[in-house]
Amino acid sequence: MIPAVYRTLLRDHQTRRLLAGLGVSSFGDGMSTVTIAWLAVKVAPPGALGVYVGLALAAYTLPGVIGALAFSPFVRHRPARALVLVHCVLRAGFLGAIALLWALGVLAPLAYVVLLAGSSLMFAWGNAGEYTMLSELGGPEGRLAVNSLATAQISFAVIIGPAVAGPLIAGVGPGWLVALDAASFAFLGVQAWRTHTGESATRQPVDTHAAESGFRLLLRRRDLLALTAVTWLFFFLYGPVEAALPVYVAHDLRADATLLGAYWAAFGVGALAATLIAGTFRGHSVRRITLWIVAGWGACLIPFGFAPVGVTLACFALGGLIYGPFVPLTYSLFQSATTTANLPAVLAARSALVMLASPLGTALGGPLVGVLGGSRTLAASGIATVVLAIAASVVWTRDRAGAPDPSEDERRRLDAQRL
Repeated sequence: MIPAVYRTLLRDHQTRRLLAGLGVSSFGDGMSTVTIAWLAVKVAPPGALGVYVGLALAAYTLPGVIGALAFSPFVRHRPARALVLVHCVLRAGFLGAIALLWALGVLAPLAYVVLLAGSSLMFAWGNAGEYTMLSELGGPEGRLAVNSLATAQISFAVIIGPAVAGPLIAGVGPGWLVALDAASFAFLGVQAWRTHTGESATRQPVDTHAAESGFRLLLRRRDLLALTAVTWLFFFLYGPVEAALPVYVAHDLRADATLLGAYWAAFGVGALAATLIAGTFRGHSVRRITLWIVAGWGACLIPFGFAPVGVTLACFALGGLIYGPFVPLTYSLFQSATTTANLPAVLAARSALVMLASPLGTALGGPLVGVLGGSRTLAASGIATVVLAIAASVVWTRDRAGAPDPSEDERRRLDAQRL
Protein backbone atom coordinates (compact mmCIF):
# COMPACT_ATOMS: atom_id res chain seq x y z
CA MET A 1 0.00 0.00 0.00
CA ILE A 2 1.46 3.35 -1.06
CA PRO A 3 1.40 5.90 1.81
CA ALA A 4 -1.07 8.74 1.34
CA VAL A 5 1.63 11.43 1.24
CA TYR A 6 3.25 9.71 -1.75
CA ARG A 7 -0.06 9.20 -3.53
CA THR A 8 -0.80 12.90 -3.16
CA LEU A 9 2.53 13.87 -4.67
CA LEU A 10 2.38 11.36 -7.52
CA ARG A 11 -1.10 12.48 -8.54
CA ASP A 12 0.43 15.82 -9.53
CA HIS A 13 1.72 15.56 -13.09
CA GLN A 14 4.30 18.32 -12.54
CA THR A 15 5.86 16.37 -9.67
CA ARG A 16 5.80 13.14 -11.68
CA ARG A 17 7.47 14.91 -14.58
CA LEU A 18 10.40 16.27 -12.56
CA LEU A 19 10.85 13.03 -10.61
CA ALA A 20 10.93 11.09 -13.87
CA GLY A 21 13.71 13.34 -15.15
CA LEU A 22 15.66 13.02 -11.91
CA GLY A 23 15.19 9.24 -11.94
CA VAL A 24 16.55 8.81 -15.45
CA SER A 25 19.46 11.14 -14.70
CA SER A 26 20.22 9.23 -11.48
CA PHE A 27 20.33 5.98 -13.44
CA GLY A 28 22.78 7.55 -15.89
CA ASP A 29 24.98 8.63 -13.01
CA GLY A 30 24.65 5.18 -11.42
CA MET A 31 26.11 3.63 -14.56
CA SER A 32 28.81 6.29 -14.63
CA THR A 33 30.19 5.17 -11.27
CA VAL A 34 31.64 2.28 -13.26
CA THR A 35 31.87 3.83 -16.73
CA ILE A 36 33.89 6.95 -15.89
CA ALA A 37 36.56 4.92 -14.08
CA TRP A 38 36.65 2.19 -16.74
CA LEU A 39 37.04 4.65 -19.59
CA ALA A 40 39.82 6.35 -17.61
CA VAL A 41 41.59 2.98 -17.43
CA LYS A 42 41.32 2.69 -21.20
CA VAL A 43 42.78 6.13 -21.99
CA ALA A 44 45.25 6.50 -19.09
CA PRO A 45 48.80 7.48 -20.04
CA PRO A 46 51.43 4.75 -19.50
CA GLY A 47 52.79 4.51 -15.97
CA ALA A 48 50.15 6.73 -14.38
CA LEU A 49 47.09 4.50 -14.19
CA GLY A 50 46.20 4.93 -10.50
CA VAL A 51 46.78 8.67 -10.38
CA TYR A 52 44.94 9.25 -13.65
CA VAL A 53 41.85 7.25 -12.65
CA GLY A 54 41.64 9.21 -9.38
CA LEU A 55 42.00 12.46 -11.30
CA ALA A 56 39.22 11.53 -13.71
CA LEU A 57 36.84 10.57 -10.91
CA ALA A 58 37.57 13.84 -9.09
CA ALA A 59 37.01 15.81 -12.29
CA TYR A 60 33.46 14.44 -12.53
CA THR A 61 32.39 16.17 -9.29
CA LEU A 62 34.87 18.50 -7.59
CA PRO A 63 34.92 21.36 -10.17
CA GLY A 64 31.39 22.05 -8.95
CA VAL A 65 33.03 23.75 -5.97
CA ILE A 66 34.72 26.20 -8.35
CA GLY A 67 31.48 26.76 -10.20
CA ALA A 68 29.58 27.47 -7.00
CA LEU A 69 31.91 30.41 -6.37
CA ALA A 70 32.86 31.59 -9.85
CA PHE A 71 29.40 31.52 -11.45
CA SER A 72 27.55 33.30 -8.66
CA PRO A 73 27.63 36.73 -10.42
CA PHE A 74 26.12 35.16 -13.56
CA VAL A 75 23.44 32.88 -12.11
CA ARG A 76 22.34 34.65 -8.94
CA HIS A 77 19.46 36.40 -10.76
CA ARG A 78 18.29 33.27 -12.58
CA PRO A 79 15.23 31.17 -11.70
CA ALA A 80 15.79 27.79 -10.09
CA ARG A 81 14.65 25.98 -13.23
CA ALA A 82 17.29 27.82 -15.28
CA LEU A 83 20.01 26.52 -12.95
CA VAL A 84 18.90 22.94 -13.63
CA LEU A 85 18.80 23.58 -17.38
CA VAL A 86 22.31 25.04 -17.54
CA HIS A 87 23.66 22.13 -15.51
CA CYS A 88 21.97 19.65 -17.86
CA VAL A 89 23.31 21.43 -20.94
CA LEU A 90 26.87 21.28 -19.60
CA ARG A 91 26.59 17.64 -18.57
CA ALA A 92 24.95 16.53 -21.82
CA GLY A 93 27.24 18.63 -24.02
CA PHE A 94 30.59 17.71 -22.49
CA LEU A 95 29.73 14.06 -21.93
CA GLY A 96 28.42 13.88 -25.49
CA ALA A 97 31.75 15.28 -26.69
CA ILE A 98 33.59 12.55 -24.78
CA ALA A 99 31.44 9.88 -26.39
CA LEU A 100 32.01 11.36 -29.85
CA LEU A 101 35.79 11.55 -29.43
CA TRP A 102 35.82 7.97 -28.15
CA ALA A 103 33.80 6.79 -31.14
CA LEU A 104 36.26 8.54 -33.48
CA GLY A 105 39.21 7.00 -31.67
CA VAL A 106 40.81 10.35 -30.77
CA LEU A 107 39.99 10.73 -27.05
CA ALA A 108 43.23 11.91 -25.41
CA PRO A 109 43.90 11.63 -21.64
CA LEU A 110 44.01 15.41 -21.13
CA ALA A 111 40.88 16.00 -23.18
CA TYR A 112 38.99 13.40 -21.15
CA VAL A 113 39.77 15.06 -17.82
CA VAL A 114 39.07 18.57 -19.15
CA LEU A 115 35.71 17.54 -20.59
CA LEU A 116 34.73 15.77 -17.36
CA ALA A 117 35.65 18.89 -15.40
CA GLY A 118 33.61 21.08 -17.76
CA SER A 119 30.58 18.83 -17.32
CA SER A 120 30.59 19.29 -13.54
CA LEU A 121 31.07 23.07 -13.26
CA MET A 122 27.39 23.72 -12.55
CA PHE A 123 26.91 20.70 -10.30
CA ALA A 124 26.35 22.69 -7.08
CA TRP A 125 23.97 25.20 -8.70
CA GLY A 126 22.13 22.47 -10.62
CA ASN A 127 21.65 20.47 -7.42
CA ALA A 128 20.42 23.62 -5.66
CA GLY A 129 17.94 24.28 -8.45
CA GLU A 130 16.61 20.73 -8.32
CA TYR A 131 15.92 20.82 -4.59
CA THR A 132 14.42 24.29 -4.85
CA MET A 133 11.97 22.98 -7.44
CA LEU A 134 11.26 19.92 -5.31
CA SER A 135 10.60 22.14 -2.30
CA GLU A 136 8.08 24.19 -4.23
CA LEU A 137 6.37 21.10 -5.64
CA GLY A 138 6.10 19.40 -2.25
CA GLY A 139 5.09 22.48 -0.27
CA PRO A 140 5.50 22.70 3.51
CA GLU A 141 3.70 19.39 4.14
CA GLY A 142 5.31 17.37 1.36
CA ARG A 143 8.93 18.52 1.27
CA LEU A 144 10.32 15.55 3.16
CA ALA A 145 8.27 13.11 1.11
CA VAL A 146 9.30 14.54 -2.26
CA ASN A 147 12.94 14.66 -1.12
CA SER A 148 12.63 11.02 -0.11
CA LEU A 149 11.25 10.02 -3.50
CA ALA A 150 14.12 11.78 -5.27
CA THR A 151 16.73 10.25 -2.95
CA ALA A 152 15.14 6.80 -3.25
CA GLN A 153 15.67 6.99 -6.99
CA ILE A 154 19.34 7.73 -6.38
CA SER A 155 19.60 4.73 -4.03
CA PHE A 156 17.90 2.52 -6.60
CA ALA A 157 20.29 3.75 -9.28
CA VAL A 158 23.27 2.93 -7.04
CA ILE A 159 21.97 -0.64 -6.80
CA ILE A 160 21.18 -1.34 -10.46
CA GLY A 161 23.32 1.21 -12.33
CA PRO A 162 26.72 -0.46 -11.78
CA ALA A 163 25.18 -3.91 -12.30
CA VAL A 164 23.80 -2.86 -15.70
CA ALA A 165 26.95 -0.95 -16.66
CA GLY A 166 29.26 -3.98 -16.40
CA PRO A 167 27.61 -6.12 -19.10
CA LEU A 168 26.96 -3.10 -21.31
CA ILE A 169 30.61 -2.03 -21.19
CA ALA A 170 31.62 -5.53 -22.26
CA GLY A 171 29.03 -5.53 -25.02
CA VAL A 172 29.15 -2.05 -26.56
CA GLY A 173 32.11 -0.27 -24.95
CA PRO A 174 32.34 2.50 -22.32
CA GLY A 175 31.98 5.36 -24.80
CA TRP A 176 28.39 4.43 -25.58
CA LEU A 177 27.52 4.37 -21.88
CA VAL A 178 28.91 7.89 -21.52
CA ALA A 179 26.59 8.82 -24.38
CA LEU A 180 23.69 7.29 -22.44
CA ASP A 181 24.64 9.37 -19.41
CA ALA A 182 24.65 12.47 -21.62
CA ALA A 183 21.22 11.53 -22.95
CA SER A 184 19.91 11.06 -19.39
CA PHE A 185 20.85 14.66 -18.55
CA ALA A 186 19.26 15.88 -21.77
CA PHE A 187 16.06 14.12 -20.69
CA LEU A 188 16.23 15.76 -17.25
CA GLY A 189 16.68 19.15 -18.91
CA VAL A 190 13.57 18.63 -21.04
CA GLN A 191 11.55 17.49 -18.03
CA ALA A 192 12.71 20.43 -15.92
CA TRP A 193 11.84 22.84 -18.73
CA ARG A 194 8.32 21.39 -18.90
CA THR A 195 7.85 21.47 -15.11
CA HIS A 196 6.02 24.47 -13.66
CA THR A 197 6.43 24.57 -9.91
CA GLY A 198 4.94 27.99 -9.23
CA GLU A 199 5.81 31.62 -9.70
CA SER A 200 8.43 31.75 -6.97
CA ALA A 201 10.46 28.74 -8.12
CA THR A 202 10.48 28.92 -11.91
CA ARG A 203 9.76 32.49 -12.93
CA GLN A 204 10.72 34.67 -10.00
CA PRO A 205 14.44 35.50 -10.15
CA VAL A 206 16.58 34.55 -7.20
CA ASP A 207 17.00 37.53 -4.87
CA THR A 208 20.23 39.21 -5.98
CA HIS A 209 21.52 40.30 -2.59
CA ALA A 210 20.64 36.96 -1.02
CA ALA A 211 22.38 35.04 -3.79
CA GLU A 212 25.48 37.17 -3.39
CA SER A 213 25.65 36.16 0.25
CA GLY A 214 24.85 32.45 0.25
CA PHE A 215 27.90 31.71 2.37
CA ARG A 216 27.29 34.76 4.56
CA LEU A 217 23.70 33.67 5.12
CA LEU A 218 24.96 30.29 6.32
CA LEU A 219 27.31 32.06 8.72
CA ARG A 220 24.48 34.20 10.12
CA ARG A 221 22.09 31.28 10.52
CA ARG A 222 23.55 29.22 13.34
CA ASP A 223 21.08 26.37 12.82
CA LEU A 224 21.96 26.01 9.12
CA LEU A 225 25.67 26.44 9.79
CA ALA A 226 25.59 23.78 12.52
CA LEU A 227 23.71 21.39 10.24
CA THR A 228 26.22 21.99 7.44
CA ALA A 229 29.13 21.40 9.82
CA VAL A 230 27.64 18.13 11.11
CA THR A 231 26.92 17.00 7.53
CA TRP A 232 30.49 17.84 6.47
CA LEU A 233 32.02 15.90 9.35
CA PHE A 234 29.61 12.99 8.87
CA PHE A 235 30.52 12.65 5.19
CA PHE A 236 34.21 13.15 5.98
CA LEU A 237 34.13 10.30 8.51
CA TYR A 238 32.23 8.18 5.96
CA GLY A 239 35.01 8.69 3.40
CA PRO A 240 37.48 6.17 4.91
CA VAL A 241 34.81 3.45 4.60
CA GLU A 242 35.15 3.50 0.81
CA ALA A 243 38.91 3.01 1.09
CA ALA A 244 38.83 0.48 3.93
CA LEU A 245 35.99 -1.85 2.90
CA PRO A 246 37.76 -3.30 -0.20
CA VAL A 247 40.89 -3.92 1.90
CA TYR A 248 38.80 -5.51 4.64
CA VAL A 249 37.23 -7.91 2.12
CA ALA A 250 40.35 -8.72 0.12
CA HIS A 251 43.02 -8.74 2.84
CA ASP A 252 41.30 -9.39 6.18
CA LEU A 253 38.68 -11.86 4.91
CA ARG A 254 40.67 -13.23 1.93
CA ALA A 255 37.52 -12.99 -0.17
CA ASP A 256 36.85 -11.82 -3.73
CA ALA A 257 34.90 -8.95 -5.27
CA THR A 258 31.64 -10.88 -5.01
CA LEU A 259 31.57 -10.32 -1.26
CA LEU A 260 32.43 -6.64 -1.71
CA GLY A 261 29.48 -6.33 -4.06
CA ALA A 262 27.28 -8.07 -1.50
CA TYR A 263 28.21 -5.49 1.14
CA TRP A 264 27.30 -2.56 -1.10
CA ALA A 265 24.15 -4.23 -2.42
CA ALA A 266 22.98 -4.85 1.15
CA PHE A 267 23.71 -1.23 2.01
CA GLY A 268 21.84 0.03 -1.06
CA VAL A 269 18.73 -2.06 -0.43
CA GLY A 270 18.58 -0.90 3.18
CA ALA A 271 19.08 2.74 2.17
CA LEU A 272 16.34 2.52 -0.46
CA ALA A 273 13.79 1.07 1.97
CA ALA A 274 14.62 3.55 4.72
CA THR A 275 14.46 6.54 2.38
CA LEU A 276 10.93 5.66 1.33
CA ILE A 277 9.89 5.18 4.96
CA ALA A 278 11.42 8.53 5.92
CA GLY A 279 9.06 10.37 3.60
CA THR A 280 6.13 9.40 5.82
CA PHE A 281 7.60 10.89 9.03
CA ARG A 282 5.19 13.23 10.75
CA GLY A 283 5.33 15.02 14.09
CA HIS A 284 8.95 14.13 14.85
CA SER A 285 11.98 16.30 15.52
CA VAL A 286 13.93 16.09 12.28
CA ARG A 287 17.07 17.42 13.97
CA ARG A 288 16.92 14.74 16.67
CA ILE A 289 16.36 12.00 14.07
CA THR A 290 19.36 13.30 12.12
CA LEU A 291 21.63 12.88 15.14
CA TRP A 292 20.30 9.38 15.77
CA ILE A 293 21.15 8.53 12.15
CA VAL A 294 24.73 9.74 12.62
CA ALA A 295 25.12 7.76 15.85
CA GLY A 296 23.42 4.65 14.44
CA TRP A 297 25.60 4.55 11.32
CA GLY A 298 28.73 4.85 13.45
CA ALA A 299 27.57 2.07 15.75
CA CYS A 300 27.07 -0.24 12.76
CA LEU A 301 30.73 0.17 11.77
CA ILE A 302 32.26 -0.64 15.16
CA PRO A 303 31.69 -4.45 14.89
CA PHE A 304 33.99 -4.55 11.85
CA GLY A 305 36.87 -4.41 14.34
CA PHE A 306 36.08 -7.80 15.93
CA ALA A 307 32.98 -9.55 14.52
CA PRO A 308 32.78 -12.35 11.91
CA VAL A 309 31.72 -11.72 8.33
CA GLY A 310 28.07 -12.66 8.85
CA VAL A 311 27.68 -10.08 11.60
CA THR A 312 29.46 -7.32 9.67
CA LEU A 313 27.36 -7.98 6.57
CA ALA A 314 24.21 -7.68 8.66
CA CYS A 315 25.57 -4.53 10.30
CA PHE A 316 26.30 -2.96 6.91
CA ALA A 317 22.77 -3.70 5.74
CA LEU A 318 21.43 -2.17 8.95
CA GLY A 319 23.77 0.77 8.39
CA GLY A 320 22.17 1.39 5.00
CA LEU A 321 18.74 1.27 6.62
CA ILE A 322 19.86 3.87 9.16
CA TYR A 323 21.87 6.04 6.77
CA GLY A 324 19.23 6.24 4.02
CA PRO A 325 17.02 9.06 5.37
CA PHE A 326 19.92 11.41 6.14
CA VAL A 327 19.97 13.26 2.81
CA PRO A 328 16.20 13.91 2.43
CA LEU A 329 15.93 14.90 6.11
CA THR A 330 18.77 17.42 5.99
CA TYR A 331 17.51 18.93 2.74
CA SER A 332 14.05 19.33 4.25
CA LEU A 333 15.57 21.28 7.14
CA PHE A 334 17.18 23.70 4.70
CA GLN A 335 14.01 23.98 2.64
CA SER A 336 11.83 24.78 5.65
CA ALA A 337 14.31 27.25 7.15
CA THR A 338 15.03 29.27 4.00
CA THR A 339 12.84 31.30 1.65
CA THR A 340 12.51 30.11 -1.93
CA ALA A 341 14.34 33.21 -3.18
CA ASN A 342 17.34 32.45 -0.95
CA LEU A 343 17.25 28.66 -1.23
CA PRO A 344 19.32 28.16 -4.44
CA ALA A 345 22.16 30.33 -3.12
CA VAL A 346 22.16 28.65 0.28
CA LEU A 347 22.02 25.14 -1.18
CA ALA A 348 24.78 25.95 -3.66
CA ALA A 349 26.95 27.17 -0.78
CA ARG A 350 26.13 24.00 1.16
CA SER A 351 27.00 21.78 -1.80
CA ALA A 352 30.28 23.60 -2.39
CA LEU A 353 31.30 22.85 1.17
CA VAL A 354 29.89 19.35 1.60
CA MET A 355 31.03 17.85 -1.70
CA LEU A 356 34.64 18.14 -0.53
CA ALA A 357 34.08 16.10 2.62
CA SER A 358 33.79 12.53 1.35
CA PRO A 359 36.72 12.73 -1.15
CA LEU A 360 38.93 14.19 1.58
CA GLY A 361 37.85 11.44 3.96
CA THR A 362 38.58 8.81 1.32
CA ALA A 363 42.01 10.33 0.73
CA LEU A 364 42.69 10.17 4.47
CA GLY A 365 41.40 6.60 4.54
CA GLY A 366 44.26 5.36 2.34
CA PRO A 367 47.05 6.14 4.85
CA LEU A 368 44.83 5.02 7.73
CA VAL A 369 44.27 1.65 6.11
CA GLY A 370 48.03 1.34 5.64
CA VAL A 371 48.60 1.91 9.36
CA LEU A 372 45.54 0.29 10.97
CA GLY A 373 44.33 -2.18 8.37
CA GLY A 374 40.86 -2.40 6.88
CA SER A 375 38.88 -3.69 9.86
CA ARG A 376 40.36 -1.28 12.39
CA THR A 377 39.90 1.68 10.05
CA LEU A 378 36.21 0.84 9.68
CA ALA A 379 35.83 0.52 13.44
CA ALA A 380 37.73 3.77 14.04
CA SER A 381 35.45 5.56 11.56
CA GLY A 382 32.45 4.22 13.50
CA ILE A 383 33.77 5.33 16.88
CA ALA A 384 34.59 8.82 15.58
CA THR A 385 31.10 9.09 14.04
CA VAL A 386 29.41 8.17 17.34
CA VAL A 387 31.55 10.79 19.09
CA LEU A 388 30.42 13.33 16.48
CA ALA A 389 26.76 12.58 17.20
CA ILE A 390 27.29 12.97 20.94
CA ALA A 391 29.19 16.25 20.55
CA ALA A 392 26.59 17.67 18.15
CA SER A 393 23.79 16.67 20.52
CA VAL A 394 25.47 18.52 23.40
CA VAL A 395 26.04 21.66 21.32
CA TRP A 396 22.53 21.71 19.83
CA THR A 397 20.91 21.09 23.22
CA ARG A 398 22.87 23.99 24.69
CA ASP A 399 21.85 26.28 21.81
CA ARG A 400 18.18 25.36 22.15
CA ALA A 401 18.29 25.99 25.89
CA GLY A 402 19.86 29.40 25.36
CA ALA A 403 17.75 30.53 22.42
CA PRO A 404 14.75 28.48 21.27
CA ASP A 405 14.43 28.05 17.52
CA PRO A 406 12.03 30.56 15.95
CA SER A 407 9.11 29.39 13.92
CA GLU A 408 9.40 29.11 10.15
CA ASP A 409 7.53 32.38 9.60
CA GLU A 410 9.71 34.17 12.14
CA ARG A 411 12.89 32.82 10.56
CA ARG A 412 11.83 34.04 7.15
CA ARG A 413 10.85 37.44 8.50
CA LEU A 414 14.26 37.78 10.18
CA ASP A 415 16.02 36.77 6.97
CA ALA A 416 14.10 39.39 5.02
CA GLN A 417 15.07 42.04 7.54
CA ARG A 418 18.72 41.03 7.49
CA LEU A 419 18.95 40.90 3.74
